[in-house]
Amino acid sequence: MNCNDRKSLMRKPKTTREKWIEHRDDLTGEHSLGDAGQIFFALLFFGIWITDSFFLKFSTQLNDTVPALVRKPIGIVLLCLSAYCAWSGLRIVFGEVRETSSVIREGVFGVVRHPIYLSEVLLYSGLFMLNMSLAAGAVWIGATAFLYFLSRYEERLLLKRFGEGYRTYMREVGMWIPRLRSK
Repeated sequence: MNCNDRKSLMRKPKTTREKWIEHRDDLTGEHSLGDAGQIFFALLFFGIWITDSFFLKFSTQLNDTVPALVRKPIGIVLLCLSAYCAWSGLRIVFGEVRETSSVIREGVFGVVRHPIYLSEVLLYSGLFMLNMSLAAGAVWIGATAFLYFLSRYEERLLLKRFGEGYRTYMREVGMWIPRLRSK
């Protein structure tokens, strides 16, 4: 048995998701810790937000300062925007297999470069506005930093793959904040 045979025996088997993505030439890739990190931050945020907001009320002093009539409508709008960005972005990326790979500029990708990550930030922001837990807010900041890291990592992959086409897209479309266009 040679060295390559041993390495192939020691490698963990690919998941169904990894096999499916491997056959999608139109997808560029993502960081190996991306999904695990997103799940970690989601569970941490929801666990702290629910525990602090509804049971312990340890760090919810801002709820007394910012009136519910201000917080709740803003929170609902942010949650609706989050749902739209997630639904639209996932539908465009995973809804169909493109024959040739190219920079996606359609729909919500014409407004922001990372609408799916933006949807997570908006989700955390919306929930924070509904019930302002400072402890959950700290996790929201960490999750946002992690999503920014993932965005920059994926942009390096996309620049490698699409070169000047993606560089132009970066100049024209904001990462998470839409750019005003002058015509």
